[in-house]
Amino acid sequence: MEKIYESRILLVDDNRELCDMVQRLMKKAGFINIRAVYSIHEASRELEKGQVQLWILDVNLPDGSGFAFMETLRKKSRCPVLFLSARDEDEDRLQGLGLGADDYVTKPFLMKELILRVTAILRRSYYYPGEKEAEDGLQLGACLVDFAAGTVRRGGQEISLTAKELLLLKKLADNRGRIVTFDGLCEAVWGDGYFGYENTLMVHMRRLREKIEEDPSHPRYLLTVRGLGYKLEGKG
Repeated sequence: MEKIYESRILLVDDNRELCDMVQRLMKKAGFINIRAVYSIHEASRELEKGQVQLWILDVNLPDGSGFAFMETLRKKSRCPVLFLSARDEDEDRLQGLGLGADDYVTKPFLMKELILRVTAILRRSYYYPGEKEAEDGLQLGACLVDFAAGTVRRGGQEISLTAKELLLLKKLADNRGRIVTFDGLCEAVWGDGYFGYENTLMVHMRRLREKIEEDPSHPRYLLTVRGLGYKLEGKG
């Protein structure tokens, strides 16, 4: 069996019928380790165990907000997260992505699409073949990126990178000093079905700058090349 199908997936949603359906169809598609919990309280216990490889997270839960839980999760883990929510406003989607989520799917949804998105996240997060392996570490001024640990160290503070942020940095590091187009970055992170992710890319790049740049509004390293893409500058 391909390793991707053994990934430990946790669905957090208080709609038990939906959870049963998603689990049944995900298992039918080959994902044998998907489970469900129905509250923030239960999700918090699972977070402490540290065994989840992908979270599928609702926003409106009976004992709290999925957005608030996401903030807690990101302090302890860079595990990929997919929001699955009935809240379909652009500001909700951008808030979820801005908190470090890897994708945001709105209800009602096509089960086939959800499976494809889950597959893409897991492949890119854990089984990414890459065109070229980036170096183990990346020095950008006073900021040190550790690709193996998925962290940024700056001023004595260690900051976790999300799976998508890590992939973006690796792609840019592999092409250091050269322009990487918007399409090239989207394809590296979301695969062949990347169309429509340009705004999502901008959210992730903004979050990356906040973690790496001293002044994110005037970046020195993660540069925008207007109309073309992005470029990583600075010597290691």
